[in-house]
Amino acid sequence: MQHARSKCAPIDGDGGITEIAADRPFLHVLADRSDKLAGICSILQEKFTIAGERLDADSRLSQAPVAIVIRAELRDVDNIAAIKKRASKLAKASKRIFLLDHTSHVCISQAYALGATLVLPGTVGRAKLLAALIDRADEAPASSSDARQADNAVETAATAIASMFTAVTLGQPLDVDGTKKAGRLIADRITRHGLTEWLTTVRRHHEGTYQHCLLVTGVAIDFGLSLGVGRADLERLYSAAMFHDIGKAQIPLAILDKPGRLDAAERALIETHPTAGYDFLKGQDGVSPEILDAVRHHHEYLDGSGYPDALCAESIGDIVRILTISDIFAALIEHRHYKPTMPRAGAYEILCGMDGKLEKALVRSFKQVALTR
Repeated sequence: MQHARSKCAPIDGDGGITEIAADRPFLHVLADRSDKLAGICSILQEKFTIAGERLDADSRLSQAPVAIVIRAELRDVDNIAAIKKRASKLAKASKRIFLLDHTSHVCISQAYALGATLVLPGTVGRAKLLAALIDRADEAPASSSDARQADNAVETAATAIASMFTAVTLGQPLDVDGTKKAGRLIADRITRHGLTEWLTTVRRHHEGTYQHCLLVTGVAIDFGLSLGVGRADLERLYSAAMFHDIGKAQIPLAILDKPGRLDAAERALIETHPTAGYDFLKGQDGVSPEILDAVRHHHEYLDGSGYPDALCAESIGDIVRILTISDIFAALIEHRHYKPTMPRAGAYEILCGMDGKLEKALVRSFKQVALTR
């Protein structure tokens, strides 16, 4: 094996790697083209010791890195096959960031299926990529068993949500049982370890629509547990939370993740997602009327000012009321690169100020979820 000390020396075609410097975290970079590989290395070389490798080369990496960055076109089946061949090595890294040239719902879903813990566009800026890596790059590669279980629970749930979006995009049957199973995994995790661990783990790994769905599900589960709902109702609640934004699979990511105020046309398009999700789910086996009702009406308010059906108080069911509060709270506390994360106390104050729109008794009950549980 060839050795050479360098701040950034990609593995060559024969598989030579850099000697690992002890004073900096070791990072592995994969790319489907040499120019992409060089570009990522130039961004990261000041902070990390890097071993770089093209996907079409034989893998020679022996030491487990703290993180792996992959930039590749996931519409290319050869790239997908090359990443799958490295699956066992990828699993050893605590953070696996995929940089995608084509950020469609299908490609993002494919990245999560391949083991991504975070998906970013291939054109991501230097500051954001470094921030995503430095967040945990100084941790030991072998995290505690409990931390690994938390990460695995998030990854399983994210994969289920990604698969849902793919099914809608491609018009394929939905794996309803698989999604409910992922919801049960989240419920078990929160029952044993609480909401805060779940929120922290989700925000460490995900951004955008998938992060939101994972946060809503966790918050809704903890809210249901705090209210003492029965097992059957808890399953309906977490299933509705998992499914609630499935209609967003038909909305361009550029609008979903737009950093700023939406214009009128964009807002109108966003507001089609409850109906789109309902229309897709009503044709699937195993989705109960209660879940369908929650998916369609999670943006309805008691005063009739919500959408899509402008329902009023008596027409809005209990699961919908719980889900709506959870959805708003999660949207406020989620992390986006273009805005600071709102503290949970601040988010709860906003809920308290939504007089006439949310059920006061439920908002009062939600206080312990928001602040103390």
